[in-house]
Amino acid sequence: MSIDQIPAGARLCAGVDWAKDDHAVAVVDADGEVLDRLAVRHDAAGLRDMVRRLLKRGVGEVGIERPDGPVVEALRQAELTVFVIPPGQLRNLRPRYGSAGNKDDRFDAYVLADVVRTDRRRLRPLVRDTGQTTALRRSVRARRDLVAHRVAVANQLRAHLLIVFPGATGLFADIDSDISLRLLERFTTQTQARWLSVKRLTAWLRSAGYSGRTTPATLHSRLTSAPDGDTGDHDPLDAAVTLAYVTTPRALTTQIEALAGRIAEQLELHPDGPVFTSLPRSGKARAAHLLAEIGDAGGRFPTPESLACLAGVAPSTRQSGKVKAVTFRWGADKQLRDALCDFAGDSRRANPWAADLYQRARARGHNHPHAVRILARAWVNIIWRCWHDNVPYDPGSHGALQTLLKQDQKTVTGQDQQTVA
Repeated sequence: MSIDQIPAGARLCAGVDWAKDDHAVAVVDADGEVLDRLAVRHDAAGLRDMVRRLLKRGVGEVGIERPDGPVVEALRQAELTVFVIPPGQLRNLRPRYGSAGNKDDRFDAYVLADVVRTDRRRLRPLVRDTGQTTALRRSVRARRDLVAHRVAVANQLRAHLLIVFPGATGLFADIDSDISLRLLERFTTQTQARWLSVKRLTAWLRSAGYSGRTTPATLHSRLTSAPDGDTGDHDPLDAAVTLAYVTTPRALTTQIEALAGRIAEQLELHPDGPVFTSLPRSGKARAAHLLAEIGDAGGRFPTPESLACLAGVAPSTRQSGKVKAVTFRWGADKQLRDALCDFAGDSRRANPWAADLYQRARARGHNHPHAVRILARAWVNIIWRCWHDNVPYDPGSHGALQTLLKQDQKTVTGQDQQTVA
């Protein structure tokens, strides 16, 4: 008998507690009794054996803590329905089955299986994005990780220079800019930099192609007015450390730029690319970030509210008796929230409606992050509609924006008439 021929009420449920080396699997019947327990090695043979035994048992639905990886792929290829129960949600479910609160893989596998059995109507089957979107997401996240790594290395370089070469830390706007790194490659220690006069610094800046607006005299003054660092016989060692820190940002910048080019190509070829690049101040990187985190699986977000809640831009309401509290939503997809808030925070610089919404939120006493989340929640309705209809954003069709522009036009016209009178 195939899985499709098994009555829905008779189908068995399974839970898989995912781990690095092996996985715990539990199978429960319609009454919640454990029928089978497996210990599966994380290799090709182990996953094949797991799927074979689940199908032989007649399992139709599986609960697991993560939405991707080889285990999920093996389950989906076997045409099993997968439900993702995040680790935080699983942690809150454990007390339902006992008060000890102990973490045990076999127990967690059972909890996952039984929650699929009892809470099936509250769970949404895993809907995967296309391979094109999944590949774009990997590229976008890799680039963001490299950018974060470059920021961390720049901070480490600054901390090192504050000890051995303080003058170099405030010379240019960014410690990891090309001109700053070139200066540190040429003058690796404070002792070497003392050779510089205004004339010599001018000549070096010209040879390095410096195009900043700060004059050589000002830069030289910053260099000489800074406090002395820790100098002495260990200058060669400090110079080696400086060069080590300088080399890393250069390598990271090269890889970041290479990934940015690949991401632009992926975005250009993606069917949903025009929708996200049409948003104000989205650019290439920001549009790709939004598309990668929202995805292209329409069933994942059937309503704008579902997108807003998962992104954490909709508040969480808690009520008990006469007490009602509207608070920050902690349970959210942080990557998705970061993408939406990053876009919303900058959209106010190019869209009058977004700027007005942000300013009104600030006027009500909300801080910047809260005001940005309010703006992001408003953008979700627009982005969701454009995404589902596969229609680029058109400011001319944005009713709230056009209403605001007309009001501003009437105000300007009224002021002009008063001036003439």
